[in-house]
Amino acid sequence: MGTFKLTELAACVAGSVAVLGVPAVMADQADSKGFIEDSSLKITSRTLYFDRDWHNSGSANNYSRDTGEGLTARFASGFTQGTVGFGIDSFALAGIKFDGGDGNNASASYPKDSEGHTEDNFSKAGVALKMRVSNTVLKAGDQFVALPVFATDTGRLLPESASGFLLTSKEISGLELNLGHFTELSSQYASGSDSKRLKSADVIGGSYAFTKDLSAALYYSDIEDNFTKKYANVNFVQALSDNQSLSYDFNIYHTDSQGKELSGFVDNTIWSFATVYAVGAHSFQVAYQRNSGDTGYVYGADGSAVYNFANSIQYSDFNAKNEASWQARYDLDFAAYGVPGLSFMIRYVRGDNIETAETKDGREWERNESLKYVFQSGAAKNLGIQIRHATNRSSALDSNLDETRLIVDYPINVF
Repeated sequence: MGTFKLTELAACVAGSVAVLGVPAVMADQADSKGFIEDSSLKITSRTLYFDRDWHNSGSANNYSRDTGEGLTARFASGFTQGTVGFGIDSFALAGIKFDGGDGNNASASYPKDSEGHTEDNFSKAGVALKMRVSNTVLKAGDQFVALPVFATDTGRLLPESASGFLLTSKEISGLELNLGHFTELSSQYASGSDSKRLKSADVIGGSYAFTKDLSAALYYSDIEDNFTKKYANVNFVQALSDNQSLSYDFNIYHTDSQGKELSGFVDNTIWSFATVYAVGAHSFQVAYQRNSGDTGYVYGADGSAVYNFANSIQYSDFNAKNEASWQARYDLDFAAYGVPGLSFMIRYVRGDNIETAETKDGREWERNESLKYVFQSGAAKNLGIQIRHATNRSSALDSNLDETRLIVDYPINVF
């Protein structure tokens, strides 16, 4: 995306206050108590046991097993008082490997040394300046991002992080506009601020809640010398009774490679439609997902969490060339049975029509099970323990693996 278009949108966002007749000082900034008074410090401890077996004795890296500790500290200041408020956000991350020696070097949680062995520890830190006018916030510096076309992943021991600026405007009730430009992207298993060697990423888009039950989103990104990506979403929730509902979720991406094509040649459209029937403590989901184009869906240069489609699950994203996939899922909340904080999930996804150099009708399937408990009170309040298991089989993609993750998260609000 060119600078001219980004500048145009920035002017539109900044001018929305005047155009819509919104008062110069609105609720959020007007209610600011101050830089110190509204500040917070949160520390999260994550212990992760990761075990993945490809069942392939002929491969040098056919097995991965490691255990470690991730510490994430996040400080967010309040905004100074006045029409324009200023503040600072910062974070510090540290990862420590407890176990995972020779022969277990295919880890996706830790950086590797020059000989390919996982390192014992790694860390990084960042700081961002922020400014708020009315209900519009500009943040510049190191930050975590969660947009459909540019997102930092939180699925490993430590989260990814990005550097750049992000403008978020909520001047109109129900409407959120986003404008971003990023120049660095750090992976979840590396030190340093730009381990993924991002040249630049421009992001524009927004979401709007038409009613409390109906919302939609549109986004566009330009990842320099990699690809451009367009995204759309529609979500609708239909209440059937006091404890029953049907929800519908449609997502679609279109990606085209550009520039030096550092992510390879990409020409892909992927869409999914999911519907969930919820009744009391139970929910049942079915979903269909379809790929088309000359390649499969590609992400990573725009963050490792850019997959807002239904069948991206624990191991596979079911995003191979021309792949079509179905999902069936069941969730149970044990709070209705006297055990608040305990939940269970099981799902099964089957994909076919995969096109590779060897076949035009490849297949894969995956089954996931998850059991999670979050302590509701006492000294361990908010401590979460989750066990996740995945079984994936695919002749077309040469996948034959079993994976188990044990995750213990303990968030602490220092102040």
